[in-house]
Amino acid sequence: MDFSLTAEEQAFEKELEVFFEAEMKNAPPEFAGGLEGIYANEEGNNFHKYMAKRLGEKGWIAHAWPKQYGGMEATIMEQMIFDEVRGRYGAPGIDAFGVGMFAPTLLVGATEEQKERLLPPIAKGEVFYCQGWSEPDAGSDLASVTTLAIRDGDHFIVNGQKTWTTGGHYSDHMFLLARTDSDSKRGKGLSVFNVDMSLPGIEVRPLLYMDGNHIYNEVYFKDVKLPAYDLIGEEGKGWDLTRQTMNFERSGQGAYAGMRVIVDELIGYMKNTKRGGKSLADDPINRKKIAQLIIDCEMGTTLGYKIGWYQSKNDAMNIIWSASSSKLLATELAQRLSQYATEIMGSYGQMEDDPEAPMGGHMANLYQFCKGMTIYAGTNEIQRNLIAWVGLGLPRLKFKP
Repeated sequence: MDFSLTAEEQAFEKELEVFFEAEMKNAPPEFAGGLEGIYANEEGNNFHKYMAKRLGEKGWIAHAWPKQYGGMEATIMEQMIFDEVRGRYGAPGIDAFGVGMFAPTLLVGATEEQKERLLPPIAKGEVFYCQGWSEPDAGSDLASVTTLAIRDGDHFIVNGQKTWTTGGHYSDHMFLLARTDSDSKRGKGLSVFNVDMSLPGIEVRPLLYMDGNHIYNEVYFKDVKLPAYDLIGEEGKGWDLTRQTMNFERSGQGAYAGMRVIVDELIGYMKNTKRGGKSLADDPINRKKIAQLIIDCEMGTTLGYKIGWYQSKNDAMNIIWSASSSKLLATELAQRLSQYATEIMGSYGQMEDDPEAPMGGHMANLYQFCKGMTIYAGTNEIQRNLIAWVGLGLPRLKFKP
């Protein structure tokens, strides 16, 4: 198998590297990237939106979309190259929810009017979305959502609560999963909506970290009057659309590139640090840990390209299990990376927000944050089930009460 890039792809990769190297110099001091960098403070969010505008001007937000909706009709390979280079630089600017999840859902299930109205502002980096899925009693078991959206003429009246809404306090819109048939059960009777977060009756309340950081939210709907033209797809058929959205969420190519950069930084730290008169890089146990991390990063990168190949073939069934595999590997690799790094650093690995903290204290932050990665976006137990059912063809077990 030939993984080499064409001359045109190599030129595009170089253009991206020059762009991100220059633009990341505009990042706020100690910009950490990821969810915390984007949503924890106003400076980081402003930089995220600045980068979105710059990427929109380049046409890089919507590489593979049709041109009529603001895209470039580029190849899947160009999209993968973009994701990988952006991941290496830890650059923000791509709205994970609007660009990564809702826009592909619109391309699959929206009307022509909705595509022309909603997609171009996303492609230009002008609007930002949050995800209205999880509820206090509906997380991985998403089909049990109870938020109601009951039709009333040309509107739906929405009442209910969403929780763990990432970035809801900075979002212009939400893509909402709600029950449009109050008598329905599970996946039947669910519908998808585009929601303007400025509508009367919507209240966003912060869910703070123990250290006071504000990334997640609870969102309450009280008699929110939602225009019927913002119903995406058929009423009551939203579960099928939502399942497709889940697959768009989990390819994770940029994550592996970003983690490989961290591994390289860790190698540099080991080479320049001695303990007991010996370099940390000479410790065979440390070397074994680094070797495993590099292998895992390379495996994840290859899996990401495989998912891109399945996408180019519109191979929906293989996309499902391979995307779940990528989410599973990336999140558990993040845990392994932070654990190995803090073990190698010893007591210094616990330092945060200190000039002497190794690697800026980012490994201590990742160590505390990474457990949530295996829970959000569908727990890793759910991913293993999807791999078993769809990828391996194993039967679903049904337990009798």
